[in-house]
Amino acid sequence: MNVRALAAKAVFSVLEQGISLSVALPKQQQHLTSAKDKALLAELCYGIMRRLVQIDKRVSDCLSKPFKGKLRIIHQVLLVGCYQLYFTRIPAHAVIAETAEACRQLKFEGMVKVVNGVLRNIQRAQTDLSCENPVLEFNTPKWLIKRLQDAYPEHWQQVIENSHQRPPMWLRNNALAQSRKQYLSELHGIDIEATAGASSDSILLAKAKDVSQLPGFDNGAVSVQDAAAQWAAHLLAPQNGELILDACAAPGGKSCHILEVAPQAHLVAVDFDAKRLERVEQNLQRLNHSAQVVHGDAANIDSWWQGKQFDRILLDAPCSATGVIRRHPDIKWLRKSKDIDELAELQRQILDHCWQWLTPGGTLLYATCSILPDENQRQIEAFLARTDNAVLEPIDQQPDSNSIGWQITPDQDDMDGFYYAKLHKKR
Repeated sequence: MNVRALAAKAVFSVLEQGISLSVALPKQQQHLTSAKDKALLAELCYGIMRRLVQIDKRVSDCLSKPFKGKLRIIHQVLLVGCYQLYFTRIPAHAVIAETAEACRQLKFEGMVKVVNGVLRNIQRAQTDLSCENPVLEFNTPKWLIKRLQDAYPEHWQQVIENSHQRPPMWLRNNALAQSRKQYLSELHGIDIEATAGASSDSILLAKAKDVSQLPGFDNGAVSVQDAAAQWAAHLLAPQNGELILDACAAPGGKSCHILEVAPQAHLVAVDFDAKRLERVEQNLQRLNHSAQVVHGDAANIDSWWQGKQFDRILLDAPCSATGVIRRHPDIKWLRKSKDIDELAELQRQILDHCWQWLTPGGTLLYATCSILPDENQRQIEAFLARTDNAVLEPIDQQPDSNSIGWQITPDQDDMDGFYYAKLHKKR
C-alpha cells in the first residue's frame, strides 16, 4: 500500500474508532520497509492530529454533504491530501496523484474523481486555513481551551502553542554504566550534538536520532526519557535497602531510573495493564536491573501484596496526559471533558489506598503528566485536608514555595508538561 492509504487507515482508527495513535501508527508502519516511508507516514499522522480542526473544516467546506458509514475513510484520505498541500513541500501534482492512488488501493475506485476534484479545488483556491474562532485558531477542543483558560489565565495561549511544538529528544544517562560527562563525550566523538539538562542524568539531543545510533543503547548505557519524567527518581530519593513501590509502573522508565539511583533497593513494579507490563520487563532486561513485576491494581494492593509497608511509593497516576500533547496530539481528540472528573476520582482512590501502604516516616511522590489543576494541585489540596498524617514537602525546583507541588508546563526548559507533589507520612 502507498503511504497515503496507510495514513488514512491510521487516522480512521483514531478518529472513528477511538484507538490511540501510538497503537494505530505502528500497525500501519509494519507494512513499510523504507525508513523514509515510515517517517513520512508518522509525519502525516502526527501532523493531521496537530492541525485537525483547520484541515477538517477546509475539506468539509469542499463537500456538498459529509461521508457516512464505510465512506468515512474517504474523508480521512482527503485529510491526508489536504495536510500535504498545506504543510509539506511535496509538489501538489504528486500529492494529488498519490492520494488518488490511495483511494484505489483502499478499494474505492468510484471515489477517485471526487478525491481528485476536492484536492484540485483546495490547491487552486490557496485559501488560508480558517482561524475564525479559538477552536480553529488553536486546533484544540472547546472544553480543553476553557479548562486551560481557567488554569492559566495569563498565558493559556502560550501553553496551547507550546503543546503543538515538535518535542525534543531527551536521553537519561545510566549512572551505573558511565558518568553523564563521559557519555556526552562519546556522543560528541561521533558528531552527535548534545547538552546536559537540569537534572543530573538528563541529556538533550540537538536533533532526534534512531536509538541504534546511540552508543551502548542496547547494553543499557542510556535510555530515552523526557527530562520532566526524569525528575521522578530524583524527587523520590530512593535509598539502597529500602522497599519501594512503583505504582502504575508501565512502561518502566521510572522503575529503571529508581534502580539506577539505588541499585540495592527492593523495587516492586505494579501495573493494571498486563500488555504494557511486558515493556517493563523488556526495559529491566535491557538495563540489567532486577525488580518484582506484578500484574495488579494499585487501588487494591491488599489483593496481591502480603508483605510490609513500603518505605517509598512513586504514584505516577493515570491521568488525562494533557501535558504530553506535543508527543501525543491525538489526546486532544480522544479525551472528553467528563474524563477529567472520572480520572480525578480514580486518582483519589489510588492515592488514598497507596497511603495506607506507606510506612510511617515514608515518602510518597505523586506524579501526573497532566497540566490540569483538578488532577494536580486540587487533588493534593483535598488529600491534605482529609489526611491528618500527611505533610507536603517543598520541592526545590518549584518557582513558588507557597504553591502546592511543582507544575511544569509544556516546553518549560524543553520539558513535557508534568506535575509532582512530595508527601511525607508523619511517624
